[in-house]
Amino acid sequence: MQSNLRLLTLLLLLFGSTALFGGSTAFAQQRPNIVIMMADDLGYGDISCYGATKIQTPNIDALASQGMMFSDAHAAASVCSPSRYGLMTGRLPWRLHRKGNGYRLESGRMTLASLVKSQGYRSAAIGKWHLGYGRNWEYPLSPGPLEAGFTYHFGVPTNHNDQYRAFVENHDFVGLVPGEKLRVVDGQAFPSGLAKPRVEDQVDSDLTAKAIEFIRENADQPFFLYFTPCAPHTHVTPAAAFRGTSQAGLLGDYVQELDSHVGEIIDTLDALGIAENTLFVFTSDNGNSPKDFKGTQNVELNLAVDSHNIRERFKTAKQEARELGHLTNGPWHDGKGSPYEGGHRVPFIVRWPGKITPQSESTQLVCLTDMMATLAEILDVELPEDAGEDSFSLVPTLLGTDPKTPLREIAFVQGDTKDNAIAIRSGDWKMIASTSGGAKVHELFDLSEDKGETKNLASGHPEIVQRLSAALEKARADGRTRPLP
Repeated sequence: MQSNLRLLTLLLLLFGSTALFGGSTAFAQQRPNIVIMMADDLGYGDISCYGATKIQTPNIDALASQGMMFSDAHAAASVCSPSRYGLMTGRLPWRLHRKGNGYRLESGRMTLASLVKSQGYRSAAIGKWHLGYGRNWEYPLSPGPLEAGFTYHFGVPTNHNDQYRAFVENHDFVGLVPGEKLRVVDGQAFPSGLAKPRVEDQVDSDLTAKAIEFIRENADQPFFLYFTPCAPHTHVTPAAAFRGTSQAGLLGDYVQELDSHVGEIIDTLDALGIAENTLFVFTSDNGNSPKDFKGTQNVELNLAVDSHNIRERFKTAKQEARELGHLTNGPWHDGKGSPYEGGHRVPFIVRWPGKITPQSESTQLVCLTDMMATLAEILDVELPEDAGEDSFSLVPTLLGTDPKTPLREIAFVQGDTKDNAIAIRSGDWKMIASTSGGAKVHELFDLSEDKGETKNLASGHPEIVQRLSAALEKARADGRTRPLP
């Protein structure tokens, strides 16, 4: 017995405990680069590796073939801002009981950026932010990404179709007339004080260039890139080179442009020789909207190139794609802003060379809030009790050491912007809990038999309704779903 202990001690001295037993400490010593690329309103069915036939996405498909593709991944909400809150904090956004689509980060709350900053990472939020810049839209635009832990920020303040028509860099709008402030004026196409409004069909090209610049400048140290391009959110304005390249109209062209930007990021990592030590996550903030946004169709587009009748066709891009046979959310019902699967089931692909088995797939039920606990385990950081309350580490799944039981038994997704609907997933069961006229309403579906959520089985399975309702009430009362250590 003593000789065995002496041998084990010698091995530990020679190789270290992580070499023998594995574990997150080994990852922390390597300090992998981290890229999270979140598309805007990209549906489950918009990517060819998830079933699209009218759209080709070879670069995203390559990511999937080189890593792991998840089939049951969910955004934290079915609309943009609360979904991004959930990813950034590891906390379910419905806990804030806010209405609308304009969430803000609480001061002092741990974010993905502050987590990695504590471990010596430089980080950038490049692209759509949509988590607020303080109350006044003037210099300094604060608090924003820099106050959330990021080193650098360049992006779009809310949406591709926002009224500001400008980029933001760190704490200020880009392209202002010297000495002037940006002012939105009713009935005026572009804000006053803005000398250079964003060019609609070059927005994602500009954002990708900034992302690549950040990668190049930080290739010799650990970095975290939170890259959030605008495609394929309205306005559907693909660059001229991509118009007419898909079989799904302008929407398909825009997704194919997005795919090309994924390829540019991958090529940059490869050229710098850092792809092997980079965790790359690709996903979307929610499902796509099956309908066109009527409220933005009278806008005056600022385009670099007029071609393919884009000024008229962008108004009905979703309708055109549907008429051409494209199912933007695949087999799932409804889309953005709804508690049905099409609103929150999203593509989710993770590549980590040497760690994740290529061409692997997972049916684990996961939520984008899980990135907080995942990065914490990779960096060997113990999350405090008041951080990542609804985050579960995906490391066992990513490394192929899945336990026999699911990583999470139940997922709770914010289903609308009215603080009224929560989608609850457990195995093949899907329940939507809402209220109508002060009364509780439950819809229950068996997704193994009914992907379209057409048959409400609540009355026939009261025990399932009771179980899922009790789980939701417990999650509310506990203020968390991640167990305490």
